[in-house]
Amino acid sequence: MPLSNKKNLLSLKIKKLYVAKHKSVPEIARVLRCSEHRINYWIAKNRITKRTISEAIYLKYNPKGDPFQFEPPKNFREAKLFGLGLGLYWGEGNKLNKNTVKLGNSDPVLLRNFIKFLIRFFHIKKRNLKFHLHIFSDIKVNDSYNYWMKELKIRKDQFYKPTITRTGKLGTYRNKSKYGVLTIYYGNTKLKNRIVELLAEIAQSAEHAHGKRKVPGSNPGLGLKIYGKKTIHKTSMRRMQKD
Repeated sequence: MPLSNKKNLLSLKIKKLYVAKHKSVPEIARVLRCSEHRINYWIAKNRITKRTISEAIYLKYNPKGDPFQFEPPKNFREAKLFGLGLGLYWGEGNKLNKNTVKLGNSDPVLLRNFIKFLIRFFHIKKRNLKFHLHIFSDIKVNDSYNYWMKELKIRKDQFYKPTITRTGKLGTYRNKSKYGVLTIYYGNTKLKNRIVELLAEIAQSAEHAHGKRKVPGSNPGLGLKIYGKKTIHKTSMRRMQKD
């Protein structure tokens, strides 16, 4: 085989492995039995955009692609759950963590609805959720575990090691957090970013409804296209807010 044809074949193999099969440079080098330097040379020569470190890490932990898929609400009943879930994350969620959807509370109804929101609109697997329990030292750990497992229908192996804070004097927290504060964790950067984007779209749409053109930090012009149906417009949103 002519040298030019061998080079073209190698180039096509590298492109297929890197772009289509999401293999890393070290993995491709092992498969083709050549140096990483050579692989990087052909990637640059073919003008293939190299993945960032964060993108490479994401692919390493999600080799089959995103473990979620966004599906907008189809009717007003679903739209209420959708709005509730976004509202809960806006008010109660930790938005500083770049890689994880994280929300904590002592109310099982609130947490249950947020889990429903994640499952219904992002099709996550409930078994992939993780939980962290924060309790005071005068609360029995096993009682708290049993309470949350029963309320949320989750398994004990989904819990991280609990945080136990030493109790000072008894206060009103005992009535408010009898079984501690539970935090939901779902580790996925893209899902975290998607929820934040949806919040920005909602904020932008709400400001448009009040005559303002742009909200700093939100996505202008997207309106309510997230619902996927033209029938759910600003008037409908105002009706939903009254319900």
